[in-house]
Amino acid sequence: RRGLHWRQDLELRNVWGAGPRLEAQQAIHGFRETEKSRWSEASRAILQRVQAAAFGPGQTLLSPVHVLDLEPRGYIKPHVDSVKFCGAAIAGLSLLSPSVMRLVHTQEPGEWLELLLEPGSLYILRGSARYDFSHEILRDEESFFGERRVPRGRRISVICRSLPEGMGPGGPGQPPPAC
Repeated sequence: RRGLHWRQDLELRNVWGAGPRLEAQQAIHGFRETEKSRWSEASRAILQRVQAAAFGPGQTLLSPVHVLDLEPRGYIKPHVDSVKFCGAAIAGLSLLSPSVMRLVHTQEPGEWLELLLEPGSLYILRGSARYDFSHEILRDEESFFGERRVPRGRRISVICRSLPEGMGPGGPGQPPPAC
């Protein structure tokens, strides 16, 4: 079955709707999360492909990798990730259920787009998409891509982030590369 090797790698902590960071609790509803630094060989190979596609050769990544498990009725409210917690690029590998991600320009709300995130798809937010647009995962009842209804099931996303500005070798924290 598709994605089976991920199951042995993902041990999610917390109960539905709870999480360790207040910021996440305010933006994300109906979720569990964990951070993971040890992966099976098959999962590591996939994460290396994510790194190659999403991040520049000299870009240092946050470790551990963030894993978000969104229940079928869970959703993510519009937000721009804080520069305190991640750098210039965010890459998310979508697993299990299709979902719709909406991006809305923070200064010009009439500028928006929606992305259909099928299981196995990778989204990358960098540049203007990272800093100038909020992003959200739509609630099940709002989950349409154009005219097409996209029923939501349980969704897992495996998220790699670049290091915030000023962190890394020689800087505070010095986390090792994640992917």
